[in-house]
Amino acid sequence: MPVTVLVPDEDGVHALRELAGVRPVRYSWREPLPAEAAEAEVLVPGAHRPEERATVLGALPNLKLIQLLSAGAENWIGTVPDGVLLSTCRGAHGGSTAEWVVAVLLSIYRELPGFAAGQAARRWDPHATGTLQDKRVLVVGAGDLGRQLERRLVAFDAQVTMVGVTGRDGVHAVDELPALLPGHDVAVLVVPLTSRTRGMAGAEFLSAMPDGAILVNAARGPVVDTAALLAELRAGRLRAALDVTDPEPLPADHPLWTASNVVLTPHVAGSVTGSQRRSYAVVAAEIARYAGGELPHNLVRGEY
Repeated sequence: MPVTVLVPDEDGVHALRELAGVRPVRYSWREPLPAEAAEAEVLVPGAHRPEERATVLGALPNLKLIQLLSAGAENWIGTVPDGVLLSTCRGAHGGSTAEWVVAVLLSIYRELPGFAAGQAARRWDPHATGTLQDKRVLVVGAGDLGRQLERRLVAFDAQVTMVGVTGRDGVHAVDELPALLPGHDVAVLVVPLTSRTRGMAGAEFLSAMPDGAILVNAARGPVVDTAALLAELRAGRLRAALDVTDPEPLPADHPLWTASNVVLTPHVAGSVTGSQRRSYAVVAAEIARYAGGELPHNLVRGEY
């Protein structure tokens, strides 16, 4: 008996249809569920509203696994029915997000926005800039994204220090951050959003960073205390690059838009060509493990 998997698009059907023992069935949150939903063991969620999620989950009596297309699972914590496994798409988006971090750091250090403004004004202004070479970069988050980022930063001759929830070979424990922050030019946040990481980069964290340092948030907006960051930006003491904000989307009248020394992008670090294909490659591997009687590798336990 094949494992029935509900998928939200034709890309999902295509990615799973060759898996042994798996039957992909397309569905939509906004239409009546197909008859196969009654026997579906796996759900790959698409875009939805919270009220639609509850309705669909309540109509899947045989559900055993929710397999996400995203690496983040914070929107699902606490909402998964008892006895149902939750697996993320960790490994699909780390490369593109790490690329974004390198891009914004190069842009800041090499002053690309200023040179672009000079081009628009037809102003020739040659001068020396900063460089990513030899910069001391603290990467807070030692999962797939953190490791992808480490590899790219080392290629630019940056000095990388890794920090994880717990210490291990080559990785400092998060409790060491107060001692580590003053000795680094950049702090990059690539942690999941949990009760422990919410507000992690608050006033104490930011005040420990040296003058002129750069905070990069490629995690989730609430990992940073926005008011505390704004105070540092207004004082001209720190710089920042933010792909995510709190609140998000950022209201048009929010002071972050006009703060000095900040680069803002609208949560697009992982939004690149081929991302859907890479996501379904991870999803297919996870579902193949489940169909073969194994546990998925990206299972969420507790908050993560």
